[in-house]
Amino acid sequence: MTSPADPPNGAGASGPGLKLLAVTACPTGIAHTYMAAEKLAQAAESLGHAMKVETQGSIGAENVLSDNDVRDADGIIIAADKDVDRSRFVGKRVLVVGVAEGIHHPERLIEQVRSAPVYDGDGGSAAGRPGAGGGGAAGSGGGGKGRSVTYKALMNGVSYMIPFVVVGGLLIAVSLALGGDTTPKGIVIPDDSFWKSVNDIGVIGFQLMIPILSGYIAYAIADRPALVPGMVGGWIAAHGELYDSEAGAGFIGAIVTGFLAGYLVRWIKMVKVPKFVQPIMPIIVIPIVATSALGLFFIYVLGEPIAWVFEHLTDWLGGLTGTSAALLGTILGLMIAFDMGGPVNKTAFLFGAGLVSKNPEVMGMCAAAIPVPPLGQGLATLIRRRMFDDQEQETGLAALFMGFFGITEGAIPFAAARPARVIPANMLGGAVAGAVAGLASVEDNVPHGGPIVALLGAVDGVPMFFVAVVIGTAATALTTIALMSLGGGAAQGGGEASGPGTAAGGVGGTGLVREPALVGVAAEGAGAAASVAGSVSASAAVSASAPAPAAVSEGASAERADQVLSGYLTEQTVRERLAADGKEAAIREMAELLATSGKVADAAELVRAALAREEQGTTGLGEEIAIPHAKTDAVTEPVVGFARSPEGIEWGALDGTKAKLVFMIAVPEAAAGDEHLRILALLSRKLMSAEFRERLLEAADEAAILRVLGEIE
Repeated sequence: MTSPADPPNGAGASGPGLKLLAVTACPTGIAHTYMAAEKLAQAAESLGHAMKVETQGSIGAENVLSDNDVRDADGIIIAADKDVDRSRFVGKRVLVVGVAEGIHHPERLIEQVRSAPVYDGDGGSAAGRPGAGGGGAAGSGGGGKGRSVTYKALMNGVSYMIPFVVVGGLLIAVSLALGGDTTPKGIVIPDDSFWKSVNDIGVIGFQLMIPILSGYIAYAIADRPALVPGMVGGWIAAHGELYDSEAGAGFIGAIVTGFLAGYLVRWIKMVKVPKFVQPIMPIIVIPIVATSALGLFFIYVLGEPIAWVFEHLTDWLGGLTGTSAALLGTILGLMIAFDMGGPVNKTAFLFGAGLVSKNPEVMGMCAAAIPVPPLGQGLATLIRRRMFDDQEQETGLAALFMGFFGITEGAIPFAAARPARVIPANMLGGAVAGAVAGLASVEDNVPHGGPIVALLGAVDGVPMFFVAVVIGTAATALTTIALMSLGGGAAQGGGEASGPGTAAGGVGGTGLVREPALVGVAAEGAGAAASVAGSVSASAAVSASAPAPAAVSEGASAERADQVLSGYLTEQTVRERLAADGKEAAIREMAELLATSGKVADAAELVRAALAREEQGTTGLGEEIAIPHAKTDAVTEPVVGFARSPEGIEWGALDGTKAKLVFMIAVPEAAAGDEHLRILALLSRKLMSAEFRERLLEAADEAAILRVLGEIE
């Protein structure tokens, strides 16, 4: 077998003048993507090597590596905090690290890639295995040093799942609202109606979300061979009839099957097989063996305990009938909110539904608790917006809509991302709603929940029903916010490990606020991903073969002084020295500076939006640079400001440097796409030049600063 020290023909050489390739990617933005690309390109050039760098972001890959590039390459560096497809690099030396490594240690990476293991197509690059040289991430495509493979895998699954939750839930909600009839069996849509078809499509989306969650957790751990076992395992987990249970294992079961599939496939990959079998291992042998083993294990080993839990919970609840209404409502509310469609939730719901004709008060308790998790999480995103990024705020709006129609699963993306905080908050709110409904003797005459059933006339005691829902929703929202604040808020989660998640309908770059503690591993590298430029991604490419833009002459710079960054940065928005000595004060001062352009309609709102972005992760990029930014309608047009702080301002940069060069970018929501990306790309690339930064620091006055900045375009 070929050893890493003796690569096959074309795998790579170790002499001077190498042809190197790199891929840089960051799941939540472009600043670090471009900084890493520029640093690697500069380091390669200084060491006498040729390098081409592919940059990846949520708008797609730029400067894509061709088959010829890969064929001729002596080594490939992947500096990414998201999954990067490595199948095209089989037979080449591949070094996998986090994007921050590409920024801070590019020369070291270039040295390490010369002796990096040869990637064998099965995640077999030792650089990607724990404990291997080069500081590589996990073989499954993990990120930087200290990043948890488990954490990233979970986030990958969540990112892919979100579109299915949103699309399926909203289609079901719309079809119920416009085509549903209230009957003793619940809200029913006539079989021959148009809205029945819409509902069926939504149900398909909901049915797929559990396999998708499981499949892409497995994919992130062990690449493509794990995708089928993960998805099939998730489908089995969601369909209790396969193991004689009236309820499936829900999203918690999907998380279990995802990790089981991923690590099972990774273990199978380690088995030595004859050479003639190797080509069919990833496409036939591994998927069949892993899918069969996992499926049978779940059905015959895990399925029986799940069915047992369902059966005994039902019996236990039956024994509580006739006890305190408040106690029964509390217990039902706790169960409804626990796993949101899983066996515990289904047990409580079916218990209530079975008593609709005999004791509708029990269903009334369930009906009040059912909408609380999605309504509470949606409300939390509205109350404390700065704790949530753009995508989570959008998911929160969808959750509010689904909660109104009694679709508890609308809270699953939040619970899957950070269960240690969300599930307790959901359960508290559900318990409160159930108890209040029980005390008030609220009755629900159909097996369905949420405000929609009250509006359609199926609830007796409507005022107290809404009181119960409102109190429960408020309890969930406030508890969620409190737990997030105690745990460090949005910055706790850091990045979006979606990788493919960014491809998932545009949600990944998306970034939900994450809960590393959820799998018992602190994701030390999460901050690295969070520190990049928010929810934007790459819009231009970097290639080492292309030299940095040449400095324009002083006269030419003067002619373009009013056209720096397409005119978004002018002499009005440049300040020679910041008076502020702290980050928040500096952001306020920068907002005031931008207001002098006449493009700021609400300076206070601009400050709030910029500070909310900082809550998601620092915009201190290192190298004495900070680029706070905001997408907000507090500005009428894109505007950029720049100021210097000779003493430096503590901005939380990963390299520990204080920010002396501070740029602030503000873009209206309607124009937040390409312009936001382009400005950040231009800045992050140019600012990687130490000589450029030095001249910017030493410029004598604002006119001189503008002349230096005029070189950016």
